[in-house]
Amino acid sequence: MGSQWSRDSAYRHATQEGYRSRASYKLLDINAKFGILRPTDNVVDLGCAPGSWLQVLRNLTEGVIVGVDLQPVSPLEGVKTITGDFTDPLIQSEVRKMVDPVSVVTCDVSPKLSGKKSYDQARIIDLNEKALEFSQQILKQGGNFVVKTFQGELFNDFLTEVRNNFYSVRVYRTRATRKGSTETYIVAKNYIHIRDDASTD
Repeated sequence: MGSQWSRDSAYRHATQEGYRSRASYKLLDINAKFGILRPTDNVVDLGCAPGSWLQVLRNLTEGVIVGVDLQPVSPLEGVKTITGDFTDPLIQSEVRKMVDPVSVVTCDVSPKLSGKKSYDQARIIDLNEKALEFSQQILKQGGNFVVKTFQGELFNDFLTEVRNNFYSVRVYRTRATRKGSTETYIVAKNYIHIRDDASTD
């Protein structure tokens, strides 16, 4: 795709099309390739600031969309947002009151990078695991999960964990990802919901 996805052109395209950041194209690319969203899906977007994925989601589904972030997000028509930590049980309870059932959970969040590879990767994997735990609490049977992560020594263990919870799991590097970045996305479809009361005597 060449220069179409260079840093400057992606930013320019995003500005021209009214998106809040170039990250919009990552979700558009993922959905075009994997079809994670249906026209009536309810979606929760974790780490949603500044709201570019929320903009894409609003264009792709007529369902309820809820965004959660530590930072406040400028209002978007047809989108509900919560300012808080998605790992907080109170925030999770608030999400459930706003949307049920949830068909898709997306997470494009990442920590501020320090430049120390092993440290940064440990932090992103920690966020990934928390996002997966959130998804396990809120996704309906057969739901989908998309999460940004980084390649590194902890990546395969987390990937295995996701595979234990979804029937179809793919690793995908979007066309809008900057050259040289270790950023990648895990696209997980068809959640295997294990009921808490499914134990046998």
